[in-house]
Amino acid sequence: MKKYLIAAGALLSMSTPALAHHPLGGMPMETFAHGVLSGIGHPILGFDHLFFIALVGIAALYTGRRYAAPGAYIVAMLVGTLAMSMGAALPAAEIVIGLSLLVLGGFVLSGRALGIGPAVVLFALFGLFHGSAFGGSIAAQEAGVGNAVLIGYLIGLGVTQYLIALAAGWMVGTALKATEASAVQARIAGAVVAGVGVFLTLENAEGLVFSAMGWVV
Repeated sequence: MKKYLIAAGALLSMSTPALAHHPLGGMPMETFAHGVLSGIGHPILGFDHLFFIALVGIAALYTGRRYAAPGAYIVAMLVGTLAMSMGAALPAAEIVIGLSLLVLGGFVLSGRALGIGPAVVLFALFGLFHGSAFGGSIAAQEAGVGNAVLIGYLIGLGVTQYLIALAAGWMVGTALKATEASAVQARIAGAVVAGVGVFLTLENAEGLVFSAMGWVV
């Protein structure tokens, strides 16, 4: 148990808001391959996205649709990304992303399995906001990217996150043998992600309060 708590603390300390996590170091993206690399890097370098999609894979285990359920997140995430790249931003994306970790982490921590219907709704809803953040990242980094770059970016995002979800589910369900939602291994994962969600939510709330008071941090 001690090693799990140490790992949780280390991961929590590295958590960051959904910023422009860019694997090319700010270099301009000009080709399909650049788009793919950026799509691969964004969810890995952004711990808020990484933690959420990993937990999607773990929660999906207990829906009975471990391969299909994460697809709801992937599809919605890509729609949100594409919409943002076309200028249709979702409001308060950073706040909802923080809440997404808190809500899904809380469900998994509770030891209760989500039904496939509620899981699909939850994954898709939050997927739209994570996608909007990804779209905002590429728009901020690369104004006016070409279609080849955007297509590569979407492919990189979708494939990478689906593989992360499957890997996390395999790790918990097969390697750690947590075959029930009430297993301690799954609940620890939920606790870690919920903790990150609490941190991000408090940070976002602090920013709102300071902004309302006219303070600049």
